[in-house]
Formats: sequence, structure tokens, C-alpha cells
Amino acid sequence: MKARRITVKIVKWIICIVVSLMLFGMVKSYVKDVYKEYNDEYTSTKTVDGKDVVVEIPVGASDSDIATILKQKGLIKYKTAFTRRLSNSEYSGKLHNGKFTLNTGMNTLDMMKVMAAEEEIAGPVQKLVVPEGFSVDQIAERCEEQDICSASDFIKAVKSVTSSDFPLLEEIPASSGIRYRLEGFLFPATYDIYEDTTAESLVKEMLQTFLYHFDDDKKAKAEEMGLSVYEVMIKASMVERECKVDSERKTIAGVFNNRIEEGMLLQIDPTVLYPLTEGKYDKEDVTYDDLEIDSPYNTYKYEGLPVGPICNPGDACIDAVLDPEEHDYLYYHTSNKNDGSHVFNKTLEEHENSMSDDGDE
Repeated sequence: MKARRITVKIVKWIICIVVSLMLFGMVKSYVKDVYKEYNDEYTSTKTVDGKDVVVEIPVGASDSDIATILKQKGLIKYKTAFTRRLSNSEYSGKLHNGKFTLNTGMNTLDMMKVMAAEEEIAGPVQKLVVPEGFSVDQIAERCEEQDICSASDFIKAVKSVTSSDFPLLEEIPASSGIRYRLEGFLFPATYDIYEDTTAESLVKEMLQTFLYHFDDDKKAKAEEMGLSVYEVMIKASMVERECKVDSERKTIAGVFNNRIEEGMLLQIDPTVLYPLTEGKYDKEDVTYDDLEIDSPYNTYKYEGLPVGPICNPGDACIDAVLDPEEHDYLYYHTSNKNDGSHVFNKTLEEHENSMSDDGDE
């Protein structure tokens, strides 16, 4: 009986050893296959039959962003293999934004070559510069001036975007008082214009560029501050139109926060000019009569934030809103230095005295 139990134990041990060896062999084979696939993407120069895949690389995409797009499209498996090979190749820093036809049978080096190529025939025919602080209407006018599309076609394209095209649209209120729901999200940048560029494709590229710039870190910071993305863009648009000096962005963002906390009217001139000029900002000075315009954008008339963004702000102003300066300032006015700078004050008395000293009314 004892001998039988010993035999059973020996058999069990043998089975365990055999199974372990089999599992080890399977894992070893798997690791070997993974390593081979990774190494092929990192070093291979072979090209095999595959299918064509069209990819679109947005303005401002990093090497990691491009690798993510290629992986999502099924063109690569290992992002790090691509980015490592790119950084060590002649194409480092040379990949372009735009549409490219790649193939699943291509090696990664050939993919880089395609995306880095300077195509003379299919290249951009001109560039569209969208400055920080431009509104939808100003962008539309510039598109018409450059004969890219008519202003009305551009505005029509802006209004036709759905939440399936731009998921953040679901977070934007469908208020009748909002001039354009996408105001604030057409990211300011320099865009390549091609022969086949349309108003729709241009708007789509601007929105994709915004999504790449307003990344997960910014979204997390906004959530931490108790702000929606839309509220961030409203504040950033006001900072953009108000601030001419880079170093003042965070200070002005802090003033907005202080006045809201105190229950004060924001009294921001551009929130009057935006509805008054229908987004064209072709008027500089605000009169006392102008302050009476009955618009949900008018922060002289209505408390809190305006109903929506008043322009399309850039990264610096978005960052200022997400990291505002903490101080006790409640007021500011333009200085007499004629450089766009402001004088900041904590009390109304200081503010009025300061304006008097600077010769303002």
C-alpha cells in the first residue's frame, strides 16, 4: 500500500514536471514570437502584400500620437518600436501632417518615408494662418479672402458638425443665445491648404487639432478645478481677447476667478464687442451705450461667465485658466505705456485713483 502511494506521488510529480515544461515551452515560444514581431517592426526592411489604409495626421501631432494612429489603423503593433526607429532614423522630426495612403505590408521605415516626403504635386497650394483670438466669423472672412471657400460655406460647415464628428459637442449647451456652439474649439494654428480642401475638411482638421492640444492632462486639471471643458474655453477666450502681454495671462485669469467668487460682474469689454460686431471685432472702443446691448455674452449686464466663448484661444491662454495666479486683485485697466499692459488693483478706490493717475476716464 505504501509503495503504491509513493508511485502515485512520483506519477503526479512527473505530470507536474511535464506540464511545467510544456507551459514553459509555450511561454518561451510566445515571447520569442513577440520579440520577433517587435524586432521586425524595429528593423525590418521587407515589404509584403497588404491592403491600403488611409491615415490622417493632424497638425501638432507628436511621434507618439502618430504611432497611436498607426496602431489604431492596424498598420503597426508596437508603438515603441515605431518611435524608437523613427528617433534613430533620417526621418526624425520630418513627419508631416496630412492624409497619407500606407499599406499593411509596408515596413515601418517605408511608412516614415511616405509621411516625410515633400510631395511637390500633391502638396499644399497655400497656408491658412489662424491667429490666437480669431472668432469663427474672422476665420470665415479670411478663408474667403484667400479663396479657400466662401465665408458662408465655412459657417455652414461649422454649424453642420454633429456630436459623432466632435464628441465634445454633447457637453456644449444647445442654448439659443449661443452664436456658434463650436466657437472656442477651432484651434488657432497654421493649416496646409490643398487643392481638394473643403470647408468641411478644414473645420474637421481644426477640431482634431484642438483635441490633440486639449489632452487628458488638461481634461483632468479642468475636472480637478470643477470646470467643464466648455467653461475652460469660455474663460480662455476672454483672457485671449483681453491680454496683450504674455506675463499677464495668469494674473487676468485670477481676476476673473476673484470677481466671480465675490459675485461681481466681470465687465469684460470683448464680451460686448463680440455680439455688437457679430464676431468680427471691427470696432475697438466700447461706448457707454454699447454696454447696454442685451446679449447673454454681455458681462456688463449679466453675472457670471458669458453664454459661450468669444473667440478661439491658443494653448497659453488655456494653460493660464488651468493654472491661474492667486492674488487679491479685483480690478485692472490698461496702462499709459501703450504696450498693451495693465495696472491691477485690489479695491475700487485704488482702481479709480490709478485710472485718474494714468489719465483714463
